[in-house]
Amino acid sequence: MLNKVKVVICGKDYVMQTAEAPNYVYGLARKLEGKINDMTDNLGVSQYSAAIMVALSTMDDLSKANARLDQICDQSKEYVDDAGRARIERDAALKEVEMLKSKVAQLENTLKLKKLKDTI
Repeated sequence: MLNKVKVVICGKDYVMQTAEAPNYVYGLARKLEGKINDMTDNLGVSQYSAAIMVALSTMDDLSKANARLDQICDQSKEYVDDAGRARIERDAALKEVEMLKSKVAQLENTLKLKKLKDTI
């Protein structure tokens, strides 16, 4: 369900439909307005120029966050692949241990038979 949310940014009303909770959108609007006001106060630029600079900065942040997310996903895939290889190696080692135990038992039985034959 879409919510109809009205926000005021820099004295101008904006009405939007969103699936987000109204309080979330209000918070975003306050944050945006704060950044725009900081730029107009500190740099002496128009609200329009400040909005463009904030938008560019936000796009930069988003782009860097997406790149970092991609890196984390790639790293996670590597960890999963490493874990899979380790599991395969462990399984192979366990099979080899079982085979060697069987061989040791077989050799011990052979040795016992030989000792019995030697005593007879």
